Amino acid sequence: MKGRWLTWLPLAVFAALALLFVGGLLRPEGRVIESKMVGKPLPAFALPAGASDRPALASAQFAKGKPRLLNIFASWCVPCAAESPQLMALKQAGIPIDGIAIRDARGDVDRFLARYGNPYERIGLDARSSVQLDLGSSGVPETFLIGGDGRILHQHIGDLRADDVADIMDRWKAAQ
Repeated sequence: MKGRWLTWLPLAVFAALALLFVGGLLRPEGRVIESKMVGKPLPAFALPAGASDRPALASAQFAKGKPRLLNIFASWCVPCAAESPQLMALKQAGIPIDGIAIRDARGDVDRFLARYGNPYERIGLDARSSVQLDLGSSGVPETFLIGGDGRILHQHIGDLRADDVADIMDRWKAAQ
């Protein structure tokens, strides 16, 4: 009897692991890491200019009384290119947008903006992702709505899609 039980033990272990694996596939946990900074003041930073034709970016520029979008992007990021039309639509709607280029070079950012459009008023270059990490951003692209008092009001994780534009516009209007 004891020998029979040991014979079936590997099969039982395999079945248990298979059930755990299938259960994980059917019920995936959220892999999105949301920023703990939402509702808090923007961390202090001063970044050098990330593009040849745009000024540098500093956190103090966000506490001037009007809400703004802060887009985290990179020239090497495919979803960043895909969200460009939505950022341009937000700019055309009158929403001010600033950008932070992550682990990038000014020449690469210039070429990216020439190809996909430039919705940004100011662009900072975060060569080591230190500001990105301080914001609680886990990847690119991400977009933050910053209130006129310099507080982070909302975080949009991932690329902006056409169906996200109305929500971002509504949030921006509500923040005024």
